[in-house]
Amino acid sequence: MKLPVSIAVNGSATSSEVEPRLLLVHYLRDVLGLTGTNVGCDTSQCGSCTVLIDGEAVKSCTVLAVQADGSDITTIEGLAQDGELHPIQQAFWDNHGLQCGFCTPGMILTATEILKKNPRADEHEVRHGLEGNICRCTGYENIVKSIVAAQSAKPAKKRASKKGAA
Repeated sequence: MKLPVSIAVNGSATSSEVEPRLLLVHYLRDVLGLTGTNVGCDTSQCGSCTVLIDGEAVKSCTVLAVQADGSDITTIEGLAQDGELHPIQQAFWDNHGLQCGFCTPGMILTATEILKKNPRADEHEVRHGLEGNICRCTGYENIVKSIVAAQSAKPAKKRASKKGAA
Protein backbone atom coordinates (compact mmCIF):
# COMPACT_ATOMS: atom_id res chain seq x y z
CA MET A 1 0.00 0.00 0.00
CA LYS A 2 1.38 3.40 -0.97
CA LEU A 3 0.44 6.72 0.58
CA PRO A 4 0.36 10.13 -1.08
CA VAL A 5 2.79 12.84 0.05
CA SER A 6 2.99 16.45 -1.03
CA ILE A 7 6.14 18.25 0.05
CA ALA A 8 7.65 21.55 -1.03
CA VAL A 9 11.33 20.86 -1.61
CA ASN A 10 13.65 23.79 -2.29
CA GLY A 11 10.66 25.90 -3.21
CA SER A 12 9.12 23.43 -5.66
CA ALA A 13 5.99 21.42 -4.96
CA THR A 14 6.41 17.66 -5.20
CA SER A 15 3.81 14.92 -4.98
CA SER A 16 4.39 11.19 -4.93
CA GLU A 17 2.97 7.97 -3.66
CA VAL A 18 5.41 6.26 -1.32
CA GLU A 19 5.70 3.22 0.86
CA PRO A 20 4.76 4.15 4.45
CA ARG A 21 8.20 3.05 5.71
CA LEU A 22 10.23 5.15 3.21
CA LEU A 23 12.64 7.43 5.05
CA LEU A 24 12.74 11.08 4.03
CA VAL A 25 16.44 10.80 3.15
CA HIS A 26 15.61 8.07 0.62
CA TYR A 27 12.66 10.06 -0.74
CA LEU A 28 14.97 13.02 -1.36
CA ARG A 29 17.76 10.94 -2.88
CA ASP A 30 15.96 8.13 -4.68
CA VAL A 31 12.62 9.65 -5.66
CA LEU A 32 13.63 13.27 -6.24
CA GLY A 33 17.28 12.71 -7.22
CA LEU A 34 18.62 15.23 -4.67
CA THR A 35 21.81 13.41 -3.77
CA GLY A 36 23.40 16.24 -1.77
CA THR A 37 21.64 14.83 1.28
CA ASN A 38 23.95 12.00 2.26
CA VAL A 39 23.28 8.70 3.98
CA GLY A 40 26.06 8.21 6.49
CA CYS A 41 25.28 6.03 9.45
CA ASP A 42 21.58 5.11 9.17
CA THR A 43 21.33 5.58 12.95
CA SER A 44 20.97 9.39 13.29
CA GLN A 45 24.44 9.73 14.78
CA CYS A 46 26.43 11.49 12.06
CA GLY A 47 24.20 14.30 10.76
CA SER A 48 25.23 13.98 7.11
CA CYS A 49 21.53 13.66 6.17
CA THR A 50 20.49 16.92 7.86
CA VAL A 51 17.92 19.04 6.01
CA LEU A 52 15.75 21.96 7.06
CA ILE A 53 12.12 21.01 7.66
CA ASP A 54 10.01 24.13 8.06
CA GLY A 55 13.25 25.95 8.92
CA GLU A 56 14.46 23.51 11.58
CA ALA A 57 17.54 21.31 11.12
CA VAL A 58 16.44 17.67 11.20
CA LYS A 59 18.25 14.42 10.44
CA SER A 60 16.24 13.10 7.51
CA CYS A 61 17.07 9.49 8.37
CA THR A 62 14.83 9.90 11.44
CA VAL A 63 11.74 11.05 9.55
CA LEU A 64 9.42 9.06 7.33
CA ALA A 65 8.51 10.74 4.05
CA VAL A 66 4.82 10.51 5.03
CA GLN A 67 5.59 12.44 8.22
CA ALA A 68 6.95 15.29 6.09
CA ASP A 69 3.69 15.58 4.12
CA GLY A 70 2.76 19.25 3.90
CA SER A 71 6.21 20.43 5.00
CA ASP A 72 8.64 22.85 3.41
CA ILE A 73 12.06 21.22 3.06
CA THR A 74 15.36 22.81 2.14
CA THR A 75 18.27 20.61 1.08
CA ILE A 76 21.81 21.70 0.29
CA GLU A 77 20.75 22.06 -3.34
CA GLY A 78 18.21 24.70 -2.32
CA LEU A 79 20.50 27.12 -0.48
CA ALA A 80 22.21 28.77 -3.44
CA GLN A 81 20.08 31.39 -5.19
CA ASP A 82 20.42 32.47 -8.81
CA GLY A 83 23.86 30.91 -9.11
CA GLU A 84 25.15 32.65 -5.97
CA LEU A 85 26.31 30.54 -3.05
CA HIS A 86 24.49 31.06 0.25
CA PRO A 87 26.71 33.06 2.65
CA ILE A 88 27.36 29.94 4.73
CA GLN A 89 28.33 27.94 1.64
CA GLN A 90 30.64 30.77 0.59
CA ALA A 91 32.18 30.93 4.07
CA PHE A 92 32.90 27.18 3.96
CA TRP A 93 34.58 27.69 0.59
CA ASP A 94 36.58 30.74 1.72
CA ASN A 95 37.69 29.23 5.04
CA HIS A 96 38.39 25.67 3.89
CA GLY A 97 35.58 24.29 6.06
CA LEU A 98 35.62 20.93 4.32
CA GLN A 99 37.91 18.16 3.31
CA CYS A 100 36.20 15.18 1.68
CA GLY A 101 32.88 17.05 1.69
CA PHE A 102 30.68 14.15 2.79
CA CYS A 103 29.52 15.80 6.01
CA THR A 104 29.45 19.31 4.53
CA PRO A 105 25.78 19.47 3.46
CA GLY A 106 24.65 18.48 6.95
CA MET A 107 27.12 20.85 8.57
CA ILE A 108 25.97 23.76 6.41
CA LEU A 109 22.28 23.14 7.04
CA THR A 110 22.90 22.77 10.77
CA ALA A 111 24.91 26.00 10.66
CA THR A 112 21.95 27.69 8.96
CA GLU A 113 19.78 26.87 11.95
CA ILE A 114 22.51 27.82 14.46
CA LEU A 115 22.86 31.27 12.93
CA LYS A 116 19.11 31.69 12.52
CA LYS A 117 18.66 31.11 16.25
CA ASN A 118 21.69 33.18 17.22
CA PRO A 119 23.16 35.42 14.49
CA ARG A 120 26.06 36.31 16.81
CA ALA A 121 26.93 32.80 18.01
CA ASP A 122 30.43 32.57 19.42
CA GLU A 123 32.82 29.68 18.84
CA HIS A 124 31.57 27.79 21.91
CA GLU A 125 27.92 28.11 20.83
CA VAL A 126 28.78 26.98 17.30
CA ARG A 127 30.63 23.92 18.61
CA HIS A 128 27.70 23.08 20.88
CA GLY A 129 25.27 23.46 17.97
CA LEU A 130 27.32 21.05 15.85
CA GLU A 131 27.38 18.30 18.47
CA GLY A 132 25.03 16.09 16.42
CA ASN A 133 27.22 16.28 13.30
CA ILE A 134 30.34 14.20 12.81
CA CYS A 135 33.25 14.98 10.53
CA ARG A 136 35.76 12.19 10.21
CA CYS A 137 38.34 14.25 8.27
CA THR A 138 38.85 17.51 10.11
CA GLY A 139 39.45 18.76 13.60
CA TYR A 140 36.40 21.03 13.19
CA GLU A 141 38.58 24.15 13.40
CA ASN A 142 37.85 25.37 9.88
CA ILE A 143 34.20 24.31 10.09
CA VAL A 144 33.71 26.47 13.18
CA LYS A 145 35.80 29.27 11.61
CA SER A 146 33.54 29.12 8.52
CA ILE A 147 30.33 29.39 10.53
CA VAL A 148 31.63 32.27 12.61
CA ALA A 149 32.82 34.02 9.40
CA ALA A 150 29.39 33.56 7.79
CA GLN A 151 27.89 35.84 10.44
CA SER A 152 29.39 38.90 8.80
CA ALA A 153 28.54 37.81 5.25
CA LYS A 154 25.74 39.53 3.43
CA PRO A 155 23.11 37.35 1.71
CA ALA A 156 22.99 37.48 -2.06
CA LYS A 157 20.46 39.92 -3.44
CA LYS A 158 17.18 38.34 -4.46
CA ARG A 159 16.47 38.84 -8.12
CA ALA A 160 13.02 39.24 -9.58
CA SER A 161 11.36 35.94 -10.41
CA LYS A 162 11.13 34.99 -14.05
CA LYS A 163 7.98 32.94 -13.46
CA GLY A 164 5.23 33.90 -15.81
CA ALA A 165 7.57 35.86 -18.08
CA ALA A 166 6.93 35.21 -21.76
